[in-house]
Amino acid sequence: MTTTLITGANKGLGHETARRLLAAGHTVYVGSRDEARGQAAAERLGRGARAVRLDVTDDASVADAVKTIEADGGLDVLVNNAGIEARGRNNEVGGAADVTADMMREVFETNVFGTVRVTHAFLPLLLRSAAPVVVNVSSGLASLAHVSDPDHPAAAYPGVAYPASKAAVNMVTVQFAKAFPRMRINAVEPGFTRTDLNGNTGTQTVEEGAEIIVRMAQAGPDGPSGGFFDLAGPLPW
Repeated sequence: MTTTLITGANKGLGHETARRLLAAGHTVYVGSRDEARGQAAAERLGRGARAVRLDVTDDASVADAVKTIEADGGLDVLVNNAGIEARGRNNEVGGAADVTADMMREVFETNVFGTVRVTHAFLPLLLRSAAPVVVNVSSGLASLAHVSDPDHPAAAYPGVAYPASKAAVNMVTVQFAKAFPRMRINAVEPGFTRTDLNGNTGTQTVEEGAEIIVRMAQAGPDGPSGGFFDLAGPLPW
């Protein structure tokens, strides 16, 4: 039996990923900052889903989640899905003229430091697994190659904090993959998916967006590691 933890799994991509992995036979811990919402999500998902309160920005919350999952038997797969985007005036993304250090700090606290905090805390459990996997949900906006290419759609995105945070997640992915060669650790780009993160303005469904997350969550010991992927294959850094 494969046991998986997904952060930010009470809705959106995390919830759909949980549904798909449950269907594939995983036991899935539905990580959620709000205990009631997490419990409601686990009940919707049904058999094999277990709610666990987990705020990726809070050390004590993460430590408690580790204790809960360890007591239940351990962990094989970690999906770092929880993420936020900075919003400035008129609910617009913080472009270069408007972004502040505080906005950057808030986004990095969840997207980068949260990913590191959770991964570091669960490393002892993952290293006990016969086939440990970590999936870091990144973004196509993290690709310096794409964002700096005037002919690529990503170049039109004006925000600073979110793509910078996801570029940092990509570097964290590479360095962790090198440090733990027995683990499969990859960053993924779900695509522009309709979720609360973008005010449901995305161009694809959560079912479509979750596909690459689900695929990488099921990577075997001979699968890739230290890469950045979307459904079509490797992406440029």
